[in-house]
Parts: sequence; C-alpha cells; structure tokens
Amino acid sequence: MLAPGHRPQFAEHQAQESHTSYHAFMLPATMLAMQADTAARRLVPVRRPLPEPAARDVLLRVLACGVCRTDLHVLDGELPPHRDGVVPGHEVVGEVVAPGAAAGRFRIGQRVGVPWLGGTCGHCDYCRMGRENLCDLPAFTGYDRDGGYAQYAAADERYCFALPAGYDDAHAAPLLCAGLIGFRTWRIAGRTAPRRIGIWGFGAAAHIVCELAVAQGQEVFAFTRPGDTRGQSFARSLGASWAGGSDSAPPALLDAQLIFAPSGPLVPLALASVRKGGTVVCGGIHMSPIPAFEYSLLWGERELKSVANLAREDGEAFFALLERVHIQTHVRTFALAQANEAVQAVRDGALDGAAVLIP
Repeated sequence: MLAPGHRPQFAEHQAQESHTSYHAFMLPATMLAMQADTAARRLVPVRRPLPEPAARDVLLRVLACGVCRTDLHVLDGELPPHRDGVVPGHEVVGEVVAPGAAAGRFRIGQRVGVPWLGGTCGHCDYCRMGRENLCDLPAFTGYDRDGGYAQYAAADERYCFALPAGYDDAHAAPLLCAGLIGFRTWRIAGRTAPRRIGIWGFGAAAHIVCELAVAQGQEVFAFTRPGDTRGQSFARSLGASWAGGSDSAPPALLDAQLIFAPSGPLVPLALASVRKGGTVVCGGIHMSPIPAFEYSLLWGERELKSVANLAREDGEAFFALLERVHIQTHVRTFALAQANEAVQAVRDGALDGAAVLIP
C-alpha cells in the first residue's frame, strides 16, 4: 500500500533505460469521487481515501473519463446493483502513478486506458474457449470495481490498454467503450461482408462506427430519433450517405444493421429493412422489451445477434486499426463536479458525440 504523501523512488539506471523523465509527486490523502445513488438516480460527490492497488493493479491519476449509456443503466437501476455507492465510469484515461506489488506491464507516468471489462475468472468454460467477454465470473469497471468518475482509480493492468498517441485525453476516452463496443458490433456484422450498413441511435458509439465504416468504403445509413434533424446533419457530416428518423424507411435494403439505442421496438424495424441473409446486431448491454413480430421479418436467413461486453483481443485489434485509420471523436467536456449535468445530457440525447469528465 502507498501511504498518503509517499514519494515514489526510481533507480537511476531504470530511468535511463526507459528514457523517461519521471517526476516526483506527492499522493494526496483523499480524492473527490462521484458515487452512484441509485435510489435518487443521481451521483453524489464524496471524499474518499485513494484506492489501494491490488497485486496486479495499477493506481491511476484519472485524466479523463467518458460518460457511457451503460453508466445510466447502472445509475437508473436498469442493471441490478452489484455494489452500493459504486463509482461509475469505464472509459478511463489515466496516468500510472503507482504499481501493485506484482504489476510491471506499464511504467510510472505512462498513459493507459481502462475499459468496461475489468477482470475475468480465467477458468470457466467461456474463458477456456477464448470467449472471455462471456465469462461467468467477470468484474466490470464502474459496476463491480470503482471506475473513473473520480480523481484516482485502480485497475488490473492485464485488462488495460496502451493508448495511441494521436488522441488527447478527452478524445481518447470514448474509444474505451463507445469505440470498443462499436468496433465489436461492426466486426460481427462484417462477417457478412456488408456494403450498406444501417446505424440506429446516433450517439457516441455510432459516430465512431460511422467514421470507421466510411473509411473502409462502406455506405452508412443513419437512423435517429424522429425529428432529430441536428443528429441527422451530424451523421451526414461524418460521411453517412442517408440519414432519417427511425420512423423512416431507407432508400434501399441494407446488408447489416447496428442498433445502439436501447429501444426494443427498433429491432423489428431494423429487420424489416435488412436484406435476405443480412444481420441485425444489438450493441447495447441493456434494451427495453422487444415487441412480438412476424416470422417473415426473420425468415430468409436473416440473423439477429447481440454483443456482450468485449474481449481484450477486440481492444488490441481496434487500437491497431487506429494506427492506420484516424477517427475524429467528437466530445463535450465537463468538470468532474458537473457529472450529473453530463449524465443528463447523455440521457436526453442532447450531445453530438460523447460527454467526457475531466477531473
């Protein structure tokens, strides 16, 4: 454990070998954190001691943390609570300030990203078959473990990612869930080699996927809330060839549909405008009930699939792709103390892109 006021010491030869100019700093005794009050559906500011990193953890000074719709599901009780007073946030960009006793993957001062998947058991059937995103005993950041709505956070280094240098802290944050889940959703749909892709719910994940798809030569059709002309203009500005409300029919049948809005009634609408042999992929962790629909919407070897969490391999592939394809994430930043305002903006669909907290 690092006591408050501890000053990290580094051997001279270690600093020379890494060519890193380490700075000396004092860790504070406490930090500001925004913890969930699910009864009030609000975040409450509290002072807490700094997290104590476990053996394979790194202690991070949080530089930025994106606000994801899953945070709303946690805060609003749509996902059953796993812990009282949890600190949400799983799009964490942080600077390593101290390692756990057995941690050594990242150096002090290195910038890393922390995603939703914060740990797996490693021995269940799913872990053994290489499908760790379906682990029976997972730990999720901002749900099981305290997340990034705080000045400091601890994370298992084995589930963190080194981040590409071409993105500053605020613009890197949405990549860690909106980007990763969007990428996995797009990847699954890509198994049918789609040329025309529909994206339903044009928020943080959708705006990243839209850019990825356009960069790969795919044609994007964006579906927003009915009457959301601002969102439709935003989609077209990112390369979408068509944008309309979810109550509108696209001008052609599509090869794949990606649903990011947590609205079950969108599923039969998406199925109705996908071609035979096409795929509809639901990319959210929570969705309202899907209404009954005619079998004819599914017939013709159409597929309806869901995405559950992500695997570390998704992250490695995604960040490798970003070395070749630059994505311009669109963000609006908020101070940590404005977290409730940021959450409400996401809840209301009032943003083009993503909300990001800056401690």
